[in-house]
Amino acid sequence: MTAHRALARRTALSVTAGAAALVLAACGSDSGTGSGGHDMGSMESDSGPTATASAKAGDHNDADVDFSKEMIQHHRQAVDMAELAADRASSQEVKDLATKVKGAQDPEIKTMSSWLTSWGEDVPEEMSGAMDHDMSSAMPGMMSGTDMDKLEKASGAEFDTMFLTMMVEHHEGAVEMAETEQADGKYGPATKLADDVVTAQTAEIKQMNKMLGKS
Repeated sequence: MTAHRALARRTALSVTAGAAALVLAACGSDSGTGSGGHDMGSMESDSGPTATASAKAGDHNDADVDFSKEMIQHHRQAVDMAELAADRASSQEVKDLATKVKGAQDPEIKTMSSWLTSWGEDVPEEMSGAMDHDMSSAMPGMMSGTDMDKLEKASGAEFDTMFLTMMVEHHEGAVEMAETEQADGKYGPATKLADDVVTAQTAEIKQMNKMLGKS
């Protein structure tokens, strides 16, 4: 009887140990699919957006940022000049050209602003007053505050000549900036916009020189 009891006791202990092992295994399985598993999943999912953001950041470089920021300011001044021409020009041909310039460059300003925002960069603030124009006059082809004041005060045929002369210089500056982007830029849409600027504004320079009697 004693031996029988000892055997029974050993059997009971074995069953208990086996049950404990099953419980631990179940707990381990639950932790993989429960909070522990979720944490690992979160870590993996977090790495996805980070990698994507890094890849996105690598799609552009400093040249793209500089081009966008400077060309926004450059385009804004061209639009200001075009709006003046809509009111002051005496020639319908000049007014039509001004409408074309504004129609092309307004959407490009919005496009470049959206790029800067997506890159986490600040969009340049609107210029106002002669001082702000002077601060940006270091860019190729930009008119100074004094130039803009003269244009605002001109009228009739004098305005037409002044506008065309200034806009030729302005366009030449834009082409120079765009060619820099073509050479140094990395972001495909930005280099494509630079291509468009060179093509469109080179054609408009020829048109304006012809209107000025220079070709």
